[in-house]
Amino acid sequence: MQYLITNKMIRFFLFASFSALISCSSSSLRPPNITKLTPPANPITQAAVRGENKISKAPTVAPVSTDNLWQRLFSLYKLPAVDNKRVQAEIDWYSKHPDYLLRIQKNATPYLFHIVNEIEKRNIPGELALLPVVESAYRPFAYSHGRAAGLWQFIPSTGEAFGLEQTWWHDGRRDVYASTDAALSYLTKLSKRFNNDWFLALAGYNAGGGTISSAIRKNKRLGRETDYWALDLRKETKHYVPKLIAIASILANAEKYNVTLIDIPNKAFFERVDTKKQIDLARAAELADISIEELYVLNPAFNQWATNPNGPHYLLIPTSKSASFKTRLAALPDSQRLKWVRHKVKSGESLGQIAKQYRTTIKQIKQANPIKNHLIRAGKHLLIPTANYNDTLYASSAKMRKNNIVNTSRKGYKTEHRVKAGDSFWRIAKKHKVDVQRLARWNAMAPGDTLKVGQKLVIWSNTQSNPNSTTRLTSADKNQTVRYTVRQGDSLYLISKKFNVSINDLKRWNTLNKKYLKPGQKLKIIVDVTRT
Repeated sequence: MQYLITNKMIRFFLFASFSALISCSSSSLRPPNITKLTPPANPITQAAVRGENKISKAPTVAPVSTDNLWQRLFSLYKLPAVDNKRVQAEIDWYSKHPDYLLRIQKNATPYLFHIVNEIEKRNIPGELALLPVVESAYRPFAYSHGRAAGLWQFIPSTGEAFGLEQTWWHDGRRDVYASTDAALSYLTKLSKRFNNDWFLALAGYNAGGGTISSAIRKNKRLGRETDYWALDLRKETKHYVPKLIAIASILANAEKYNVTLIDIPNKAFFERVDTKKQIDLARAAELADISIEELYVLNPAFNQWATNPNGPHYLLIPTSKSASFKTRLAALPDSQRLKWVRHKVKSGESLGQIAKQYRTTIKQIKQANPIKNHLIRAGKHLLIPTANYNDTLYASSAKMRKNNIVNTSRKGYKTEHRVKAGDSFWRIAKKHKVDVQRLARWNAMAPGDTLKVGQKLVIWSNTQSNPNSTTRLTSADKNQTVRYTVRQGDSLYLISKKFNVSINDLKRWNTLNKKYLKPGQKLKIIVDVTRT
């Protein structure tokens, strides 16, 4: 595909790396300051472990300064204090992993103010703002073996029940705004179901309200206690509530546990801006003067290169950029919101083939052209809305996320399996002697996802399972030097994405001192053939 990139766009696309999206999502938007905070009165027990089911009233939290978001959050804690072995075990684990605690804080930085705000509006326990730590480690693109997605890890059916649409364009389960509202509404509903017992509500969020109700009825029949701590639940649910209590306790008592807290200001990180209609995400990022990676951090629900033509018509924009973004958006002609291609229909082509070629949908092509009943004629021209730039620039689109996972080099031998009729993850895993969940994860899927006949699956194993397996490569075999000729519109960012290498390596291999490249320029690139 041909495309043009201005100098301004080049500077824009060089701004940030995709790694910031996963583990340091806040660093490129606003470098976090690190500080030690003096916590308020302990909202969760610090007592020694003496029993399994002891619960006392939560201590009164003294008024605190609200200049810092952590202090404000701690003042909203309401869960009962618990003296419990399971909680202590989780505290011990978190205490031994300070790097993880720092990482989840960085991940949470763009989202935490909004979630705390929504929790305070509903007058529900502040600890719930930390539930995405347990669910997703505050990673917006987290996808679990149970097909759960987003910060709050909604499975498809529950997401649908709470109005979170899941379409080719947009997955509401990853929509920061919509999923937070849905999650807190769901938790509130569960709390009412269990007579305002938030521990049972949280267990229901993990295992399903019906499962918890069944466990309660079972204990009643056996003459046992029916609180959360007494229920016979699966292992994951037994540790679910203790994890939340533990992380809430450690962060509120950071000094005691020698934990460093990121200084998160108690002010909005983003503004919800009405875009009125569909817009290319790269164009939106340019208008906001941020990188497209930063835009995806706040808007992880968009699966493709543009917002959904049918809505929602809003984007979350960093507050420091929102005013200028709104001004530029208002001045942007409709013709520049998307790139339009004039396509001449070839003999034998179908709307489905054309839609796939331009990474759009049949419905959108039909909306833009006078087409009835999918009928198109060879020789006629269609106006097709398509992405402004190459796929690699939309690094967090569904396609690119999957490509990054599937193309990741791992230990062992790499095999490709083409799905046949009757295949399932379980059968394929058994045949190749690998774990089902790992097999799904290697292919950016979940074990419950549907396989299609002809689909290719990547398999990594310790032994060659068939003659067609890829031979184990040494470091010398893996690295191959290629000579690349710079083309019109190329940039170091684009080339680094194309060959899966870093910009710094490109500069080092070619002793590049200048920021811009010239068409026709020759570059030396050392490629890891297992990653391309």
